[in-house]
This record gives sequence, structure tokens and C-alpha cells, in this order.
Amino acid sequence: MSDQSVKNLIHHILHTGQTRCYDQNGQEIDCQNSGHDAEAGSGVPWPEVRFEVQGETVLDHATGLYWTQNANPGEFPCTWMEAFSHICGLNQHQYGGYNDWRLPNRNELRSLVSYQTKKPALPEQHPFQNFFLGWYWSSTTAVIQPAYAWAVHLEGARMFYGRKDQGYLFWPVRGKGNGILPLTGQHRCFAEDGKIIDCAGTGQDGETKMGSLWPNPRFTVIDEVVYDRLTHLFWLKHADITGRAVDWQRALECIAQWNRKTKTVHFHWRLPTINELASLVDCDASAPALPADHPFTGIQTGYWSSTTSYFETDWAWVLYLDKGACGVGHKPGKTFHVWPVSCSPV
Repeated sequence: MSDQSVKNLIHHILHTGQTRCYDQNGQEIDCQNSGHDAEAGSGVPWPEVRFEVQGETVLDHATGLYWTQNANPGEFPCTWMEAFSHICGLNQHQYGGYNDWRLPNRNELRSLVSYQTKKPALPEQHPFQNFFLGWYWSSTTAVIQPAYAWAVHLEGARMFYGRKDQGYLFWPVRGKGNGILPLTGQHRCFAEDGKIIDCAGTGQDGETKMGSLWPNPRFTVIDEVVYDRLTHLFWLKHADITGRAVDWQRALECIAQWNRKTKTVHFHWRLPTINELASLVDCDASAPALPADHPFTGIQTGYWSSTTSYFETDWAWVLYLDKGACGVGHKPGKTFHVWPVSCSPV
């Protein structure tokens, strides 16, 4: 299979939007031979015209989802359970002419993020109005602490979990999408106090289960390499090539060295983007937040991505794999591990 044919297969991971490269000190550099996100350019490209305003709604041509143009229809922060109630009210009043609005799951909410913008971390020339540089609820519970739910901070794109009785904003979505976004993996529903409840009528991620189905089995082991049949990415089976936490630049250098020395000569390895790392997360699992049948060994709690934080360019995005959170790490810090990915055999 050629590079191009495998590249054409890759789906269920959007491009991050990052188009520039920044060194360990946060200075912009030429992307060539950097190993950074913007050089790899992996993921499904965004359409040239990504958003289309249709009345009070906006169609995202990248995902096929419809969002309210008003990014804060509730006006004031509310608890997680109140967000579901407010959306029920929007449906009763046929907001924008529709009665099928819902709270987005975490994959849907993250799909709006651009990693080359800040304040807000939304694609340039987006048509949204009344957005707030704060936390937005998703419908996905953080199973590591089920009294908490996943949320995205619109100022810089962080994704972490907040206590369900805290006050965050909500941004309704509708539609089934175009198949690019996969299921989060969550199949249970939880009350505000974290107790498991019946999903019927909750509107939670565990009930709506929006997104493309995962293959069964999802992973295929090929010697020391694992093929993810959902994303068509190849990962090293042993998820820690350095055996210790390293800084970001060292992570990039270690992968370059791995490519020169490794026995897996049919693959070109690189540091994954934050969207590629996040694609491994099963939102119904924690410590690690991976599908139950995963075949990986040497799993660590946190991993560097090749994606720079545009909010502060001497920081880079990391996946906290014990939790499933997308946060940032200071590039000079020896704080995270290295897990190479490859798009295709070479």
C-alpha cells in the first residue's frame, strides 16, 4: 500500500489547524525537518469555506454538524444538569426552527477548536457571535471522577473536567454529522453526584452516542506495531521509547533517532499531533483512558504531542492518558513521555 493510498484512508481525526512551527523557546522557526505538527499536516483538512450561516444556525462543513450562531444562548453560566434543561427549553421553543438541539459530546465540542488561534481558539473568520472566553460544558462525564464532566476553555483550547455543580456555559449542536467524528466510547450515564443512572431521557453522551462506530476489534497487532482500524494510524506497541520523561525537544530528537535505528524499517515515525493522541481515548475508561481491549504496553500517564500551544508558544499540548485530558506542558520541562505514530508504511 502506498503512502498516498493510506493517507487517503485516514479519517476520524481532524487537522488541528496549526500552520506554524515554534521551537523550545517559543520562537517561530522554519517547519522543514522540524517534526512539528504544522510540518506533518496530518488529519482531515478543513474545507476552504468551513462555516456556512443558515439563519440562526451555522453548518460546519468539516464535520457536518450544526451549531447555534449565538455561542452563548443561555447568557449566564449554569450547572451541568441545568445546561441539559436549558437545551430542552430551546427545543420546546424550536430555537432557530429546530427541536433537536443537544449538548455536544467532547469530540464534537473539541472539533470547533483551532490550535493556531487564541482568545477565542476558534478557526479564523468563524461566524459565531456572543462567544465567551471561558469553559463550555460537554455532555461527556469524566469517568475518572464521575461527579465531573468534560469541558473546553475557549480562550486557549484546554480540555479538562469541571465539577457538575459549577457554573459553565453551553453551546448547543444538532445533526448526526458526516462521519468524521467517532464515538467517544462513553456508554454509561451519571448523575450530578457521580452515581450511575439510567440513560433514558438524560441527553448525556452515554444516551445519544453520537459519532461513527469503532471497528471491532479496533486494534491489530503487527509484531511491535499496532494498527488502529478506526483512524488508520500505526502506533508502537510499547508506548514509551525513552523509558523516562523528557523535554519536548528531546522528544522530537528521540523519534528522529528512532527512525534511524529502529528495526521497524517500513515505517516513518513522528511525534503525534494532539488530535491523534486524543483519538486513542476511551471516555468510558480511566487510568489509562484507553479501550479495554487495547494491546499497548509501557503505558505512561502523560505524552508530548507535536502541537505547540499558540496561547504560549514555549508550551506544547500533551495528553494526560490517565485522565484523558488535553492540557499543556512547558517545553523545556522533562515532564512527559514519547509515543511515536506513523501514517503509513514507507
